[in-house]
Amino acid sequence: MTKKPTLDLSWDEFDELRDPRPSRQEFDEVVDRAISRRGFLGVLAIGSGAAVFGSAMLGGATSARAQAAAFAFEPVPAGTGFAIQVPKGYAWKPLVRWGDALVSEAKDSFSAETGVSLAMSDKVFGENTDGMELFEIDGKQVIAVNSEYVNPEINLPADAEGMPRTADEVTLLKNMQGVTVIEVADNGEGYAVVVDSPFNRRITNDTQMTMDGPAAGTDLTKTSADPEGKSPLGTLNNCGSGRTLWGTYLTCEENFNGYFGMLTERDQTEAEKRYGLKGESQYNYEKHDPRFDLIANPNEPHRFGWVVEIDPADPKSVPVKHTALGRFKHENAEMVQARDGRIVVYLGDDERGEFIYRYVSNGTWTEGQPTDGLLSDGTLYVAKFNDDMSGEWLALTPETTGMTLPELLVYSRIAGTKVGATTMDRPEWIAAHPGKCEAYCALTNNSKRGGSMPVNAANPREANEYGQIVRWRPDGEDHGADKFAWDLYVMAGNPDVHKDAFAGSANVTSGNMFNSPDGMAFDSHGMLWIQTDGDDSNEGDFAGMGNNQMLVGNPETGAIARFLTAPNGGEVTGLCWSADRKVAFVGIQHPGGSWPDGNGKPRSAVIAVWREDGATVG
Repeated sequence: MTKKPTLDLSWDEFDELRDPRPSRQEFDEVVDRAISRRGFLGVLAIGSGAAVFGSAMLGGATSARAQAAAFAFEPVPAGTGFAIQVPKGYAWKPLVRWGDALVSEAKDSFSAETGVSLAMSDKVFGENTDGMELFEIDGKQVIAVNSEYVNPEINLPADAEGMPRTADEVTLLKNMQGVTVIEVADNGEGYAVVVDSPFNRRITNDTQMTMDGPAAGTDLTKTSADPEGKSPLGTLNNCGSGRTLWGTYLTCEENFNGYFGMLTERDQTEAEKRYGLKGESQYNYEKHDPRFDLIANPNEPHRFGWVVEIDPADPKSVPVKHTALGRFKHENAEMVQARDGRIVVYLGDDERGEFIYRYVSNGTWTEGQPTDGLLSDGTLYVAKFNDDMSGEWLALTPETTGMTLPELLVYSRIAGTKVGATTMDRPEWIAAHPGKCEAYCALTNNSKRGGSMPVNAANPREANEYGQIVRWRPDGEDHGADKFAWDLYVMAGNPDVHKDAFAGSANVTSGNMFNSPDGMAFDSHGMLWIQTDGDDSNEGDFAGMGNNQMLVGNPETGAIARFLTAPNGGEVTGLCWSADRKVAFVGIQHPGGSWPDGNGKPRSAVIAVWREDGATVG
């Protein structure tokens, strides 16, 4: 069997093969002003309270040492090897790795040579960790964590050559993905998984789910196996995460299109083109499970691309896919509350030229009250960023889109185009400040931005391989407001290689430069933690940046400092804290070499990071 070339592609490259963007997005406004480093930065502050590009930054002489002085750690240098770097006075250890047992039955079932057997694959920690959240439940600490995708060349037997050959091998891959719920505790030697905890649970590509909201039970979600259209199986490509105000976990389905293929060729529908559905899948699921064959089951993809709610306190609960929050390549789900008590969820669609969304419930909520309908009855909006640094949320309704309500939710991307949303450079995680009414979105990169996808004010660089973080402040300090003001908190870049806009904003220096911001989270002190998923070649445009990393940003001053570096080949994904905030749990996805064990297969893992003096980390 010949290894499929697509296995060597990133999801972004895979999408370009499946879904090349049109020659022009008709709703983009081309920014006609020239963009220079000084001219661009001079217009970014919005109001006297926005010190991000204040005098210390615009002067261009602020050193990395001066910026880092505000942080409670000494920044680490760029890393290039296969070791984790943390600041002096900090330590780390693996908390849980792919293949580690959740139950005693699976103890020692992982093999450095062969990985995990089919029989144990749903009883161990999943592969390629991503978004995660920690919950305190009856005095216990429980982490829910995503397993985004698999690496078949590592996860399957060597003679499979990186592609499943049987239904059992497909099931093996399915079981390594989805969500893991684990209880963790400090056993006197640091945090570890509590094996056999009643909270421990695996949720896979085949776990029974339910759906609610306006698209559930419609002709768009019905299949021959589920004629009622409300009982999908499994959750796919779980990327970012979120938590509800009432203590449940939100897992977000991202690159679901890569799991579907056609056993016989036919022309794509317009909706399939927009969602990148065609040809052969990334993992050959369709050859062994007809559920993933677009010819046999054209509606099955409509049952993925949602935000899924999981109750970590109840291992018997059925996860719920909330169709009211729209269907696209979800990164994470950041829940806040409007002044009048309505629930607001910010959402990003991680693909070149797609949109930022907001869901607002019709009902209101106060602590202790029922939550029925809060994530199934509301309005989905899409963002428009204007060139004058203002913005507005455009409602997606039958009146504004000319689509039925189920249609505009299943085809949210098409609805967003119809109302004139602003194309963005791959919207990744959104994080809301805990102490003020503002939100940040990581725009990771967009190599296609330019002639075929014109620049706009919030995405001002052609061939944007570095990315930026956009920030908005809702009018009236109310997340329920329909208008906002915005700026750019940082434009990633390389000031050692470039002297123009690709050098980055003035708060980027030789000592903290990075590319492709991805994961983000605020700590309890209002500091913004930034994780990267970019080019770690350390060459050319990326010279000096080293491996992927986690940085800490100060929203008040704009200062940014590097806190951690990943092993080469790996991505830093997911972040949460222990209940006492003394330990940070950080995900390391698709590491290179044989990290972290030093022999055999590389293993994605969640690591624990703490201060050696016992002080809080976040």
